[in-house]
Amino acid sequence: MPLTQAESVIKNIIREIGQECAAHGEIVSETLVAFMVKAVVLDPGNGFNMDRTLMKSDVQKLVKFCVARLLDSKNPSLDTIKMQVYFDMNYTSREEFLEEHHRVLESRLSSVSREITDNRACVREELESLYRKIVSYVLLRSGLGSPTDIKTVREATAALQSVFPQAELGTFLTLGKKDKECQLKELTMIVTGIRLFNRDCGKGGEGIDDLPAILHEAIPATTQHIDSQLQIAQDQAYRYTAILEKVMKNPLMNKELQPYMLKEALYNVRQYEIFLQIILSDIITCAQEVEMMRRQLGAQLELLKMTVKSKTAVPTSQVFPIFIALASLWTSFQDETVLISVLSNLTTHLEPFLGTHELLFPEKMIQGFLDDVTVKTDVCRIKEHIEERVHLVDFRKLEWLFPETIANFDKLLIQYRGFCGYTFATTDGLLLPGNPTIGILKYKDNYYTFNTRDAAYSFAENPEHYINLIKEKAKKNAELIQLLELHQQFETLVPYSQRQKMQKAGVRCWMETHNSRQQHQQPHPPPASLLYTVVNKEVEQQF
Repeated sequence: MPLTQAESVIKNIIREIGQECAAHGEIVSETLVAFMVKAVVLDPGNGFNMDRTLMKSDVQKLVKFCVARLLDSKNPSLDTIKMQVYFDMNYTSREEFLEEHHRVLESRLSSVSREITDNRACVREELESLYRKIVSYVLLRSGLGSPTDIKTVREATAALQSVFPQAELGTFLTLGKKDKECQLKELTMIVTGIRLFNRDCGKGGEGIDDLPAILHEAIPATTQHIDSQLQIAQDQAYRYTAILEKVMKNPLMNKELQPYMLKEALYNVRQYEIFLQIILSDIITCAQEVEMMRRQLGAQLELLKMTVKSKTAVPTSQVFPIFIALASLWTSFQDETVLISVLSNLTTHLEPFLGTHELLFPEKMIQGFLDDVTVKTDVCRIKEHIEERVHLVDFRKLEWLFPETIANFDKLLIQYRGFCGYTFATTDGLLLPGNPTIGILKYKDNYYTFNTRDAAYSFAENPEHYINLIKEKAKKNAELIQLLELHQQFETLVPYSQRQKMQKAGVRCWMETHNSRQQHQQPHPPPASLLYTVVNKEVEQQF
């Protein structure tokens, strides 16, 4: 079956699952449904053969399983998957965000820019109208006040006239389209710089918010909120971990507690913790950028004051570059303001994905299980084994790394997000922090840490065995793929944009095998393995 037919079939499956959920009062995004389809097919307990073409009964079973999971309101695993999908849909790196933000701004200005660059004004009224459009463009592009506010427009017009009198419109109209666009951008920067300088001197600044002051308050407030949420999440994780360790020592507690559900709750809160740390790291970067820009802004304003001090006329070659530098800095302040707002909003929208904890494990129940239990933080666990180290003489064929043996030791990308792979594999999914000082195992270009030296030794005896155990566990709990960063082991779950070449080869091979005998038949469901190709593409298209 051609890939386009497979896409159509799978999109219909996703649509049917969404409609079934809606009929039960649960609205789900196609992206979430797509992820759930992958999770259900991946779980070996559901009995989907990856190499076999899906029959009608398979599709019905797939729809049934997906709907059941999506409607389970008391499932930490589902909450984690929802959290992961939401975060993936709404978070981008700092660089990607700023690039997209600027692209959107350019797009919004495109129609105004065209009205100016395509203008063929001749008579006085038309030229005056064109000049007003340029003022509006300057205000819109700079983001310093509304083009409908009279005071703001007057101030921007006066600044523009000082560097670009209306009499120069004739020359402007003779330029080519690209040159006009460049001049408009440059004029915006110069006018913005003039207005910022006047504002600093107390002679203008209508409609200009004090962004450095706003950021000076917003960044600490946002940081404090995230720190607070992070502390709550970590405390919850530490308590769940302590209870799970108690259950491991006393199997009779299985009757009182559902350990597998508590582990899923642990995954949920650990994922939340990881996302908060990512956001917090970005905010710390924002704080550093803002502090640097505040110093630069002060220096540029001081330089400008010294340049124009007691002078009736100053060469444009001296002041224009400073005006442009001021405008560029202010644009960066605007970027940071928007980014902080987006990150703060993202943090707020992550909190609802923790909703099942109190329902499944009320505080009274948790406190009961914590009797006679010492709750340890990640730091405490690491300190307990801080003196333990792997002895290199015990391993002739394996490479171990220590702080004193490799540069940028703390920058190594550790597998399983730094959790101990051995503990996770041998306890059916318990997450304990690895301790890098014990020694980092380098195996097939990947790096592994362990919570004890004994764990390190056991894992090192047969790494593949434990790696496979972790992979099998992740098949049953698909949220672990992202939580532990197992995408390399599940290549079909890697974002579509990273796998296009690999997919084309795999899909081409499948199509060559099937097209010759299927070209005259009605479309029917593709192999379960092709679900990943199409579903991942479907997910990617939502971004």
